[in-house]
Amino acid sequence: MKIYKVTQSSPDPSVITELADLLKSGSVIAYPTDTFYGLGADISNQFALERLYTIKKRMPNKPIIILISDMMMLRPLIADGYLSETAKKLIDRFWPGPLTLVFRASDLVPAVLTANTGKIGIRLPDSELCKLIIDKLKHPITATSANISGDNSTNNPAEVEESMGNSIDALADGGITNYRGASTVVDITGEQPVILREGAIPFALINELITVQ
Repeated sequence: MKIYKVTQSSPDPSVITELADLLKSGSVIAYPTDTFYGLGADISNQFALERLYTIKKRMPNKPIIILISDMMMLRPLIADGYLSETAKKLIDRFWPGPLTLVFRASDLVPAVLTANTGKIGIRLPDSELCKLIIDKLKHPITATSANISGDNSTNNPAEVEESMGNSIDALADGGITNYRGASTVVDITGEQPVILREGAIPFALINELITVQ
């Protein structure tokens, strides 16, 4: 595993290029997000996605969240490119940030990431590092936590190195992340939004926004 020292707010462009090239070649990397450290793979690379599940020891019936770098990247990933009024409200208020929205996936999203549910969790992170990597790659990347399934998520690169070891190809060491907990996950595929996980954004804030007439 190669370790890259990075500054989360203003990373070296040459490091961004190297990390994007690694992802493009099918590598799996660990990197800091605005919440915890994540495991990144290019979602267009089937080989990399299979490696990711193996490395994480994740069951195939467990979907994986993905990150985008801007709103232009969102619509091709969701069925019919349709954004409900609820989705627009939540996006306007909480993106970029620690909110994952679950949409109906388009055909561009590999079925393995949806665990064959036809749904995909997508987030626009409040992280310059993440957005620059994704921009350079020109594809979304996975954002499952950088740990073996069942273990605790971490905001500490030393713990990622200890846990992942040489099973991954690279670690972007940006120091401790300024996390406020995991992202809150909201399924907006039905008539009524369903909070699947309460995280950094409290249930009360979500509920207040989506119930306003």
